[in-house]
Amino acid sequence: MDKYIGKRLQGRYEIEELIGVGGMAFVYKAKDTVEERSVAVKILKDEFLTNEEFTRRFKNESKAIAIMSHPNIVKVYDVDFGERQQYIVMEYIDGITLKEYIDQQRISWKEAVHFTVQILRALQHAHDKGIVHRDIKPQNIMLLADGTIKVTDFGIAHFSHNTMRTGLGDRAIGSVHYISPEQARGGLTDEKADLYSVGIMMYEMLTGKLPFEADNAVSVAIMQLQSQAKKPSTLNPDIPEGLEEITLKAMQKDPEHRYQSAAEMLKDINDFKQNPGIRFEYKYFVDDSPTRYVDAITALRSTDGKSAEADENEDKPSAPLIPILIGVVAAIAIIAVIVLWKTGVFSKIFLGGAQDDGESITVPQFVGYMYDDDWDKLKPFAGYVELEYQYSDEPEGKVISQNYPSGKSIKLNDNHKLVLTISQGAQTILVPDTIKIGSTTQQQCKSMIEGVGLQVKFETLSSETIKAGCVIKTFPAPGEACSITKAVTVYISSGRNMEQEEFVPNTIGAKLEEAVKAFKDAGFNVNEETGIVYVNNADYPAGTVFEQTPAPDTKAKRDTEVVLKVSSGYRDVVASFDLGDIAGYVDIKLTVNGKVTVLTNQQASALASPYEVTLTEAAASYTAEIIVTQSGTDTVLAHYTCDANGETGEASNYQSLAQESPDAPDDGTSDPENPPIDFGGLFN
Repeated sequence: MDKYIGKRLQGRYEIEELIGVGGMAFVYKAKDTVEERSVAVKILKDEFLTNEEFTRRFKNESKAIAIMSHPNIVKVYDVDFGERQQYIVMEYIDGITLKEYIDQQRISWKEAVHFTVQILRALQHAHDKGIVHRDIKPQNIMLLADGTIKVTDFGIAHFSHNTMRTGLGDRAIGSVHYISPEQARGGLTDEKADLYSVGIMMYEMLTGKLPFEADNAVSVAIMQLQSQAKKPSTLNPDIPEGLEEITLKAMQKDPEHRYQSAAEMLKDINDFKQNPGIRFEYKYFVDDSPTRYVDAITALRSTDGKSAEADENEDKPSAPLIPILIGVVAAIAIIAVIVLWKTGVFSKIFLGGAQDDGESITVPQFVGYMYDDDWDKLKPFAGYVELEYQYSDEPEGKVISQNYPSGKSIKLNDNHKLVLTISQGAQTILVPDTIKIGSTTQQQCKSMIEGVGLQVKFETLSSETIKAGCVIKTFPAPGEACSITKAVTVYISSGRNMEQEEFVPNTIGAKLEEAVKAFKDAGFNVNEETGIVYVNNADYPAGTVFEQTPAPDTKAKRDTEVVLKVSSGYRDVVASFDLGDIAGYVDIKLTVNGKVTVLTNQQASALASPYEVTLTEAAASYTAEIIVTQSGTDTVLAHYTCDANGETGEASNYQSLAQESPDAPDDGTSDPENPPIDFGGLFN
């Protein structure tokens, strides 16, 4: 796991994810918890903390950006140059590099102009501040989704009022396809070196190809010094002539023949934009034959009008010649070493390799050797061994293939070389640490992993804590490296295992909320709509469970339906009273716990005797009173009381009156307008 992920720098910058790795630093996306914004934090690698050259460059970058303020240049917010870590806090750019954009698609010349204008505006601002970037290349240009350009990485920038030379040994060699001839030569560099690099980028955008390419950096540097690029229109005939002229002028070998400022180049581009058919008809000095090193030296030395021969007769070369000669000699020396190595002479002289080019040998079995550990076995063939490197799942440094099979007889010479393929180890990519365990869904996870170029496979596991469809874990874990030849295994939750059997808790007598919790803790689900039933039961207090399914202390599957019967706090009670020989029409007044119901004009002879009334959902403790009066009068015929057990007391003030209601029919039947009423539902 990356040691910075999750850390907070200065108690403020919370590191979230690694977004880039450069030659001397890591770049992270972070959250500025004070300003509540995303930032980029560039942290110098630990191995360079004690290297004066790298720390100088790192500080130089922060100084260079800090004094600039331009919409096309990345901003610096904060810096820290402690002994244990050094970092720069910059504007976070959510986009891709111009190099990535060039590699993804063919760029139209209008897009190329749009990007170049922004780059030149940024450079003009930097140059006005006295800063020369010296490493302009599409890898250092960020492109936002809206087409805005941001120039980044001023790591090897310098202030133009300082004398600065660069050579093939300088870090700029890493950008050799874009460096100016004076940088490759080790000469003085100024703003025009940046404009040369812009010309190279324009060439690449317009044609899709670099003007100078070779097998190694030194050869490219020599081409920057000596070779003339093909005209862009030979590679892309659709390029307007005026735009081609601007590109070639920026790429002139002699700085004096280039644009002298970004503003001057911008003026020509603006003229071209107003009239795409314009022709500038620049006149360049182009020799018919490629410039040789000696030509370059002579041209640079003969600044006082002397001939080359006269300069060579000088006892002491002029001051500007010394660093130039050093750069040239270094380049020639590097080329010589390459040539000697490729021809096998190097190994014959220094490694004691095979001396007889015509010597026949039987090819040994090299596959399986560790190149460093088994060097003694390889040394005799060193002059005729070529190494190729390839990513593989084999350990780094292991020989994984050879061009000639073991046992084959060959002659060691320039035409028969042993080509050994050495494992570079597995090519790895970090698993995105944006994957959040427990919340990232399967589809989100798939997009994140495939988005960085890794393969993914899914496995399903049940989980007690993570909801179905979300990530339980990944292997390798988020933030760790994974070989591109292997898939990241992602385990997705299927939810809880409902087929699993669990012991059923005993919740009889428990309060409802306690019973529900007990079942959930045991792994069961209680449906609050269908699984909880309220029932009248006088034996249990209101809100307590008196019956459950499944039965207590048994085992059941988790998906078994749970039903809890809960006491409602009420009971069903039957109250009865005897009407005796009461006749005629009566009124009956029923009072239960203060609730009064009156039945009027009832024919007593039509009512059953004893008369029963079911008091449903009655409170566990209640009182009931029944008063029978002569219909339409206050004369009490019977008075009963009823306790909680439904038993009636003795009648009081009992009177038997065979009196007909004045409104009663002559035939003794009940009044059809007032039939007897069913008491059963009156007490709900």
